[in-house]
Amino acid sequence: MADNKKYITPDELKKHNRSDDLWISIQGKVYDVTEWAKIHPGGDVPLLNLAGQDVTDAFIAFHPGTAWKYLDSLFTGYHLQDYQVSEVSKDYRNLVAQFVKAGLFEKKGHGVIYSLCFASVLLSACFYGVLCCNNFWIHMLSAAVLGFSWMQVAYLGHDSGHYQIMASKGYNKLAQILTGNCLTGISIAWWKWTHNAHHVSCNSLDYDPDLQHLPMLAVSSRLFQSLTSQFYKRKLTFDSIARFFVSYQHITFYPVMCVARVNLYLQTFILLLSKRRVPDRALNILGILVFWTWFPLLVSCLPTWSERMLFVLVSFSVTSIQHVQFCLNHFAANVYVGAPKGNDWFEKQTSGTIDIACSSKMDWFFGGLQFQLEHHLFPRLPRCNLRKVSPIVQELCKKHNLPYRSLSFFEANKWTLKTLRTAALEARDFSSAAPKNLLWEAVNTHG
Repeated sequence: MADNKKYITPDELKKHNRSDDLWISIQGKVYDVTEWAKIHPGGDVPLLNLAGQDVTDAFIAFHPGTAWKYLDSLFTGYHLQDYQVSEVSKDYRNLVAQFVKAGLFEKKGHGVIYSLCFASVLLSACFYGVLCCNNFWIHMLSAAVLGFSWMQVAYLGHDSGHYQIMASKGYNKLAQILTGNCLTGISIAWWKWTHNAHHVSCNSLDYDPDLQHLPMLAVSSRLFQSLTSQFYKRKLTFDSIARFFVSYQHITFYPVMCVARVNLYLQTFILLLSKRRVPDRALNILGILVFWTWFPLLVSCLPTWSERMLFVLVSFSVTSIQHVQFCLNHFAANVYVGAPKGNDWFEKQTSGTIDIACSSKMDWFFGGLQFQLEHHLFPRLPRCNLRKVSPIVQELCKKHNLPYRSLSFFEANKWTLKTLRTAALEARDFSSAAPKNLLWEAVNTHG
């Protein structure tokens, strides 16, 4: 029987990789998502980063089965010529199908209720300590409790951003604004913008915003070449100021993490006040105004300016545990330069992530994100199921000879500091000839 399908070659598909001409392939069918990218719930960045490629694995990872029906209206009529699926991708897709059949993406347990109650108790204890007690140490304890509550609230915000934790989409959006904007002061719109880009471009030095921290931090000496950030659309300049800070980053890492929250607040304001399209901008701004009303008022209830400053510093320092954890999951993993590719989704996730080994009794503390690889492979999977699928993921990695790194919290810190120290020493020696730097890079850095 004659094949009446119209075909397009992979090279021809690659030409459609601009914002005004954006095509992708899913399971060998080619779709024009140029207009859809403007209203895509996950933002346009993931689509632009994977433009002109087959993105089947990424699509499966981020979308429920109900999303497939929206593709029909975007079909170009073309099929991808010589479309093939790697053995790794076949196993990954089969695994997703098994999890769907088992209902793992729908079984959320009671973790959301427990987390909401726990965070509410912590916030109430903080307010009581500040408003009803006059003891300095009670106030400092209240600051620590506030920082700890921010950690738990952030996990809820993260969950609600990846899958629906509430009974309806409306309530889920309310949970996002409440947990992100109102309670932590960090816009859920900013989080979605950066976080989706991070997932798609995991550990790409020029595409993943979570590795772009110059002038303060650099995980690889490749950043010394002043790469252009494809996310921020600006050069990541490695100048004398950056060289100074990076040269001591293994020493300043923890102090920087203690005040890293300030940068998140700044990034939130920069996005919400920018000309960029921001979904629910007004709602996000309203939520931020709520935070910057109650938090300064709470701090102002303390008796002295020195106590107020210490309160803020202690709360930020406790929350820095979470910031450190996020760094441990990626800083010491493999890095690369360039755009992500749709045909090695599974491989890139295993390459760019590190799990934190811990007892099941500590799952609440890490918010499920200690299973970083599992989360990256199945971002819609509720955190209560990540431990269940971990052995299956390990077996699949073993089958295809791919890395599965799981370190204790202490070991992960050691790996991260070693990575930062390697780059720091190279920054100090950056005036040396390029061949020496390249040799150092090849021998001493991951990736």
